[in-house]
Amino acid sequence: MTLTRILSVVFLLGALGLGYMLFRSVDNVMQEEKRIAALESRIIEKLQMLRDAQIAYIASKGEYADNWDSLRNFIEDGEIWLIERKETTTLLEYGKEETTVTYDTLGSVMVMDSLFNERKYPNFNLENLHIVPGSGGLEFEFFADKIERSQREIGVFEIRDPAPINPKRRENNNERALRVGSRTDSSTSGNWE
Repeated sequence: MTLTRILSVVFLLGALGLGYMLFRSVDNVMQEEKRIAALESRIIEKLQMLRDAQIAYIASKGEYADNWDSLRNFIEDGEIWLIERKETTTLLEYGKEETTVTYDTLGSVMVMDSLFNERKYPNFNLENLHIVPGSGGLEFEFFADKIERSQREIGVFEIRDPAPINPKRRENNNERALRVGSRTDSSTSGNWE
């Protein structure tokens, strides 16, 4: 064998090895991004469930739950009242309209049956609702308070992921961590929407 042939084989093997290493590094990054996206999707689903429970809680109790135990007890034992609203509009003699609104309480339904039934969430597990998926057992952070807006006190809440798995969300002291609600505004939307 000549030196040219030996060098060609060595360079070919080196190029194949570098190509494989490049493929593996790109594939590892793609697999990690898929894993992060799947975990964030599960976190978002839980945050949406917790938001629905908080909205039902404030409608029933007049304030938001500030901890998991209060919210869990409400989900297990609480009721949502079914109220029918009727509007009756009558035309007055001089061309104006008068609207009368009446409310009728039809009954109640359990929170668990209404918000977390098997049709909507077939694999619902209340005992794990407050656990952040993929965190190894960390719980969501709960916050609830009242703030003043236009000389009125309004309730606010925030539920957030305390330790995001996405490195982009960990920047600036977890500023972009997945959360629902707001500590400073009466919002019930999530920061992924």
